[in-house]
Amino acid sequence: MQIITSLLEKNMLSSFLKRCLIAGSSVLVLSVLLAEDRPNILWITSEDNGPHMGCYGDEYASTPNLDALAAKGLIYQNAWSTAPVCAPARTTLISGVYPPSTGGQHMRSMTPLPSFMKMYPQYLRSLGYYCTNNSKKDYNLEERGKVWDESSRKAHWKNREPGQPFFAIFNITISHESQIRRRPHKAVHDPAKVRIPSYHPDTPEVRQDWAQYHDKMSEMDATAGEYLHELREAGVEDDTVVFYYGDHGSGMPRSKRWPYNSGLRVPLIVHVPEKYKHLAPSDYQAGGDTDRLVGFIDMAPTLLSIVGMTPPEHMQGNAFMGRYEADPVDYQFGFRGRMDERYDLVRSVRDKRYIYIRNYMPHRIYGQYIQYMFQTPTTRVWKQMYDEGKLKAPQTYFWEEKPAEELYDLEYDPDEVKNLVESPSHRSVLKRFRKVHQHWVLETRDLGFLPEGEIHARGGDKTPYEMGQDRANYNLEAIFETAQMAAGRDEVSIPGLLDALKSDDSAIRYWGALGFLIRGESAVQQNKSPLLQALKDESPYVRALAGEALGRFTEGHLDNVLETLVGASNMAEDGVFPAMYSLNALQMLGGKAVSVRDQIKALPRKSAKQLGRIGGYVPRLLEKLNEDLSH
Repeated sequence: MQIITSLLEKNMLSSFLKRCLIAGSSVLVLSVLLAEDRPNILWITSEDNGPHMGCYGDEYASTPNLDALAAKGLIYQNAWSTAPVCAPARTTLISGVYPPSTGGQHMRSMTPLPSFMKMYPQYLRSLGYYCTNNSKKDYNLEERGKVWDESSRKAHWKNREPGQPFFAIFNITISHESQIRRRPHKAVHDPAKVRIPSYHPDTPEVRQDWAQYHDKMSEMDATAGEYLHELREAGVEDDTVVFYYGDHGSGMPRSKRWPYNSGLRVPLIVHVPEKYKHLAPSDYQAGGDTDRLVGFIDMAPTLLSIVGMTPPEHMQGNAFMGRYEADPVDYQFGFRGRMDERYDLVRSVRDKRYIYIRNYMPHRIYGQYIQYMFQTPTTRVWKQMYDEGKLKAPQTYFWEEKPAEELYDLEYDPDEVKNLVESPSHRSVLKRFRKVHQHWVLETRDLGFLPEGEIHARGGDKTPYEMGQDRANYNLEAIFETAQMAAGRDEVSIPGLLDALKSDDSAIRYWGALGFLIRGESAVQQNKSPLLQALKDESPYVRALAGEALGRFTEGHLDNVLETLVGASNMAEDGVFPAMYSLNALQMLGGKAVSVRDQIKALPRKSAKQLGRIGGYVPRLLEKLNEDLSH
């Protein structure tokens, strides 16, 4: 207090600080005093775009403003978004914790955090920073307390008090998937000159979408240039650390929503002004680049490191600049959970050369019908050509069941189409990645191995994160072992799956039933009796899997199966999660479900509970199911 009084007498405090002092906020005054020696921080983020930019070597691209930022900043060649879609990716950013650890991995879920966890703006605000978000939140976590000083389309760092440091985000949506498919559109980039990845068919529709994507990238770049110009005009450019990054890979199919490198690699450019070079990354070189592996999991601890705050122990990433810069890591991790109305479970790991992908629901094709994804012309023409038999490998893979494991050499196979899992010369690489993946799942206490409803219900009054840390409540080691066994297609594991169906743990029974569904007709027919028992399980998720298996691969039990699945599809009575699981199972029965078409049509599309955006997925499932059953 003596320091503050002395500064007040010497008229060295800003009007903002004086008002705080008059109001009795001496702690805040001291915090802001300390923050006055900290940089402003600007985050410019764009949606649905990978590093398709001039500064990343893309000669087809036109991104002059961000290229200029890169020319005086640092380019990260190996930056990863943990998730290949926006909401889970933002969930990682805002918390500094992997969404599979918090239970926020599934698209547009809403999960509470433990009381000891804060969202990163809350840490910055405690140090006197003015924190603004313009304007998208879209993270799968409930806000607790005041997070932002402003979060709206009008939010701006210019609204801060004089002398107050700021942290500001500007989110650019012009490159979003929805803009790529908007027609009519006159192409600026010549569709004839665009590179088509080997997994896409070369058609006019695909060329148009890729060219339009680049057009929107140029528009995005112009907007980013405006935000950078504002810094210069206001005279704060030399006081501001600037980050530019994309939120995940391109909005094109097989990039967005998929945890390949094409869906997870993002552009990341960091510029540190001269007066704050002591906070720059250790490998910082103006106009240079780095192959350091960094990811969204590292962004929150990096922010805190820049402002001089020790990242809390619960954050799972590593600061890559600032006072608490950590040593580089050898791996980055990604994931895929439920994508809108369709369930899946995929985990991925990469180092600087290889990417390893583990598919825990290999019976689901890559290209499951997702209403929003099928609005893109490329998706529709691609699927049509597959159905007509006009595609050859690797263009066919997206519409077929997945292998349990995938391994790609990013140096020689950047499109990720040559799976090396069976390659004898890559056995040691495969073994290494398996070990790293398994360690990460157990270390982070990955909640994705529970049915979505159990993530929220199993812990009672505990948050999902706290439940996951409780080994008595969440026996991840046993559940994960069963999941690994289930996700294969080998016959030798069937006795283990039968044992799993008898477990006291509903999650183990869930994986036991899923293991039979994955193996298909022969395994299901030979084990009808335990699956019929599973059809009566107390868990609606076990019942849904057993019902799909019996309905698809056996005869004589269809009426029982349909009664069970329709009975759990009422979101108003049974909840949104059992309804989604059961409706997905009914979808897979195809025409076998036509006898209950009227019952399905009568199912409610709303719930008395406020479900937010997740409540829209049941109507989507019902719409598609009714459409298919009407043909």
